[in-house]
Amino acid sequence: MSLLNRLVGWPASRVGKWMFVVVWIGLVAVAGGFAAQLQEVQKNDAQTWLPSDAESTRAFEIYEENFPDANTASAIVVYAREGGLTDADRSKVEQDRTQFTSLAAGQISPLVPSADGAALLLNVPLETFQSDFTAIRDSVNEIRDIARVGAEPGLTVHVTGQAGTAADLIDAFDGIDSTLLLATVTVVTIILLLVYRSPFLWLIPLIAVGISSQVANGVVYLLAKHAGLLVNGQSASILPVLVFGVGTDYALLLIARYREELRRHEDRQVAMAIALRRSLPAILASASTVVIALGCLLAATMNSTRGLGPVLIIGIVAAFLAMSTLLPALLVILGRWVFWPRVPRYQAEFVQTDTLADHGVWSRIAERVRRRPRVIWAASAAVLAGLALGITSLSTGLPSDKLFLNEVDSTTGQELLAAHFPAGSSAPLDVFARASAEPAVRAAAERTEGVARVAPPEPGGEWVHLTVVMTDTPSSPEAEVTVDRLRDAVHAVPGADAVVSGATAVTVDTNRATQRDERLIIPLILLVVFLVLAVLLRAVVMAVLLLASVVLSFAAALGLSSIIFNALGYPQVDNTLPLFGFLFLVALGVDYTIFLMTRAREEVAAVGHQSGVVRALGVTGAVITSAGLVLAATFAVLAVLPTVNSMQQGVLVAVGVLLDASIVRVLLVPALALDVGPRSWWPSRLTLPRSDVSPEAADRLVVP
Repeated sequence: MSLLNRLVGWPASRVGKWMFVVVWIGLVAVAGGFAAQLQEVQKNDAQTWLPSDAESTRAFEIYEENFPDANTASAIVVYAREGGLTDADRSKVEQDRTQFTSLAAGQISPLVPSADGAALLLNVPLETFQSDFTAIRDSVNEIRDIARVGAEPGLTVHVTGQAGTAADLIDAFDGIDSTLLLATVTVVTIILLLVYRSPFLWLIPLIAVGISSQVANGVVYLLAKHAGLLVNGQSASILPVLVFGVGTDYALLLIARYREELRRHEDRQVAMAIALRRSLPAILASASTVVIALGCLLAATMNSTRGLGPVLIIGIVAAFLAMSTLLPALLVILGRWVFWPRVPRYQAEFVQTDTLADHGVWSRIAERVRRRPRVIWAASAAVLAGLALGITSLSTGLPSDKLFLNEVDSTTGQELLAAHFPAGSSAPLDVFARASAEPAVRAAAERTEGVARVAPPEPGGEWVHLTVVMTDTPSSPEAEVTVDRLRDAVHAVPGADAVVSGATAVTVDTNRATQRDERLIIPLILLVVFLVLAVLLRAVVMAVLLLASVVLSFAAALGLSSIIFNALGYPQVDNTLPLFGFLFLVALGVDYTIFLMTRAREEVAAVGHQSGVVRALGVTGAVITSAGLVLAATFAVLAVLPTVNSMQQGVLVAVGVLLDASIVRVLLVPALALDVGPRSWWPSRLTLPRSDVSPEAADRLVVP
């Protein structure tokens, strides 16, 4: 036996299995304490998300260097009464303004009345404690309590603005990490129970993947704390979902192969060693594809996108190592009884029988695909193409008042502001310019279409800060056009060095950076997938066919998801959704291609092209479908997060994975391979005819 085979089978050996268990127990014991602190190193401020060359980033730098209130966020308190405010209402607002002074980090704005006399607003600056995000939430909640106590019946009070939205986000995500983890574990547990129908077996992969998740979180924390790794709420939320989904997929593939080998070998250590040697190339190729695809994110200009890659790579590596060392060690140590009540017993005759006989319904599906491959792949492609037409209803650009799934105070406050004030009052733009050019910059801003008013300038040494209120809802398409107009106007002022920031300007810069990243990263990911498939299968034609199926599958997923979003009442999607959806669906969906086609290549070498493809589908159909259900369900868990963007990400990936596992990999791909014939393996020697191989010899060829 070669050294490589010995290393691969080490987790199944008498000494190796115990060694790996001890090593992983030690790793999780050390990493567990660090994993609990992951939230402490997250950076969720806008500067850490934006590209370093964005205009908004430059504005943040000017603000921090020259203005004492740079670390503040506005809590905008809106008071309104239908039919007009009373004298008692105005007196109440004045009293509240006095009480807010103890909470404010700067001067509170004068009362701003609405033109219809039915509303007043106050702008209360609050300090943003970067190391303690709950402090701003506590301040906003105290403002809300003060404003509502003693209010006359009929007086409506809401707190919105940057601070109000931040407080609602913190409230919404408070404790969500444990909720997300619990939901993920519950979903995986239910599916494993259904797949294995065993009261014991489901627990083994769950323990292994849980340990790998804790180790991954601990490593991410250490790198963020000491090596500058960027971690934010998005990457921290996706990490456990990805580890559980991918890790369970790998476990399903390994356990399915182990069960086969237990029927061929009396010694379970031998069975596991062979199962590892047979399944590990596919698992390694799958993990490598995802890792390299995630590595493509390092080419992104968005800091948040670039930081997501290394965080998720750590999770994939941890899941791969645990599933290829800890899981096999645990299974061998515990023995066959964990499969109860369907314990795979050694059967000498199983070696000489067709493996398809053990796979019931999937054997029949495979046989039907063999009979009419052209009809099946054409029908599958037509269905997917039809679903892809749903993309025409996709609307990108998620306004700031549509961030939450449920109604929150800051969103209600934005609506109240829009009813009585210029809609942009809740999130004005910030213009920074040289003090000497302030009059010209101010005049240029006031002349800009879409600008409602410009507040008096705030001095900051050589710079001035102008607050610009827009007429349109912040982050809406109309408001984004106003940002471009305003930037053109102030950039044209000689010697002003003017820059424009604010929530909507950040949205504009984010969208443009994301579009640049899409044009660069999507082709890179496709190239990675093609190269991995071509090298793994040693077949260029097959790699091209599979790549085409990947693109069609993603288009169908995006189209169907768009239809679902419209039906749910959330037609607008965040601009980052297509890129992240493509990344996860292509990088993870290719797992099932690899699981199917590596087995197909193995079987084709033994029994020829047609029989090999049919046998591979019959053997892997159940595990691919089960793996797809696990991955879809784990990503669907993102829907428990309280934001529209998280829900849409979960739906898109879940829909895409289900399409991939139920149509693309079990119908479209094998039917295409059968219709194209042995030429699909060009330039591999598998294109040679295998008519000289008898069925009996073929069965012996696939068994070590």
